This record gives sequence, C-alpha cells and structure tokens, in this order.
Amino acid sequence: MTTLVASALILLIGTGCVALTRRIQAEQAPVAVAAVAVAATSGGGRAPENVVERLVVGLKHRKGARVALSVLSVGLLLVAAGLIGYPFYTNMYQDRLQSQLDRQLASPDLRQAYLDRQVGEGDSLTRIKIPRIGVDTVVVEGTTASALRAGAGHYPSSPLPCEIGNVAIAGHRTTYGKPFHDLDRLESGDRITLVTPIGQCTYEVERIWVTVPTDIGVVANTPDQARLTLTTCHPKGSARERLILSATMVSAEAFDA
Repeated sequence: MTTLVASALILLIGTGCVALTRRIQAEQAPVAVAAVAVAATSGGGRAPENVVERLVVGLKHRKGARVALSVLSVGLLLVAAGLIGYPFYTNMYQDRLQSQLDRQLASPDLRQAYLDRQVGEGDSLTRIKIPRIGVDTVVVEGTTASALRAGAGHYPSSPLPCEIGNVAIAGHRTTYGKPFHDLDRLESGDRITLVTPIGQCTYEVERIWVTVPTDIGVVANTPDQARLTLTTCHPKGSARERLILSATMVSAEAFDA
C-alpha cells in the first residue's frame, strides 16, 4: 500500500512537471514571445494571477531551470513506472520459476537429494498449502535474496519439513508471487499443509504477532515439539517489522517409496 501511494504521488508530480514544461514551450512560440516583448516595452500586459503563471513567467527567462525541469519530469515518470511495474515483473518471474520448481519437486533426483539431506540452495524442498488464503506454492531451500525469488524459502538452520523441531519458512508479501500477502488473515485453528517428496504433514495455526527484524528467536529450534514458523515483512510494502505465524503439527503421513 505504501509503495502504491508513493508511486501515485511521484506519477502525479511528474505529470505536473511535464504539463508545466509543455506550457512553457507553448508560450515561447514566436508570436507569444513578440507579444510579451511589446507588453514589456509598453509597460502593459496582464499580471500573473496565480502561482503557476508566475512560475511559467519566471522559467521562461531561465533556460537552465527549464532544462532541469524537463530532466526532473522524465526522471519522476521513470521512477513511477519502475515502482508500479516492478511488482508485476517479479510476479511474472516467480510464476515461470514456480513451473520449473513444480517439475523438480516431482523428480526422482530431488527425492533422493531430500533423503540424503543434500537439497541445494534454490532447489525445490516442499510445497506449502494454506487453503484459507489460497496459497499453493513450492518452497525452496534457502532464504537468500536469490532463493526467495521463488516466493518462499526454508531457513537452512531449521529442521526439514515435517520433522520434529521448529520448521521455519520465510515468504514475500508484496512481490515474487506474494505468497504470504494475506498471512495476517489467518486465525487460530486454520490449517497449513507441507508436502515433501517423501510425505506430508499438517499444522494448525496457534498465533500471529508482529516483531522486529532482529528478533531471531522466533526461528529458534524446539527439539521436543513439531512446529512451523512462517515469517514475512510487515506492514505490506515495508520491511520495518516482521509478521510471525506459529503453528503446531497435528498430523503426518509418509508416502510409499
């Protein structure tokens, strides 16, 4: 939301600068220039009635300021286009990547790598399903910027999905498919399922809260409990805080070899 507001504001300012530049150029046509010269000589002419007109008159006599205004106009419009277009680009990128990850997750090679605990960073690890908010996304191994282009990534320091301990997964909220966009809508009792190459398990949401980015204790291991922790940015469009979801395992099953 913050990004959209900023984009709209920059776009508005940029459009205004463009309009102002075009008005100045129009008023600098030969006929207009001659009329201004005559009016200035005779001491007549209509005085500027508002801020815009005074700005136009001032800029007409300052070439450097006009050039700076033109550059500013183009710059602001490019920035606005980038801010608005970036989320769409990342979502399309993530969608293509998910197709590849989906095929990898079903491959025999990935199953063997999972059994050997040798899944590489950026490779498919598990599928997360959250019916309440329509999430069905392949989670990769790793939480680096590169790995998270898949949308969601598993903290390598935490147990593998469905194992005893605190399984931790981070996900984007506004870009790269934004799988955790509506994570705050979940309530106690909602179900989250992780599907791995060798089985699947279901967790039940216990609580959701907001904390600071430096609070690494939220992904600390719980050796005697099978838990799941999801982390994402908060508020939407900002990395100022972290939204944390904690869930506990309620069922698990292994697939036939």
